[in-house]
Amino acid sequence: MTNDDSVTTLTEAVRAFCAERDWDRFHTPKELAIGISTEANELLEIFRFMTEEQQAELLAGARTREHIEDELADTLFFVLRFAQMNGIDLGRALECKIAKNAKKYPVETSWGDNHKR
Repeated sequence: MTNDDSVTTLTEAVRAFCAERDWDRFHTPKELAIGISTEANELLEIFRFMTEEQQAELLAGARTREHIEDELADTLFFVLRFAQMNGIDLGRALECKIAKNAKKYPVETSWGDNHKR
């Protein structure tokens, strides 16, 4: 796979990987949601209590960057699998969410302001 693989292609790769291992029965919505949370928190743990400079150093280091990429990929794996197992079109869901957020956070009141409304 390459950097420009579509969500559909990535989802199919995850589906095939899991099918080869007979994992469908383990991938309930709850278990997959736990996987998303667990992996996202493992990514967060890498950066905990670090300054922006320290974070940049981690991303610049080959070994530490690989660890970060692994945790991010693990999170994406579970997101893709959750969507695939539950018939969610991630592309459509993201487009709808961006449209909702555009209404909630219009440019004229949100420019340079990251406060939640």
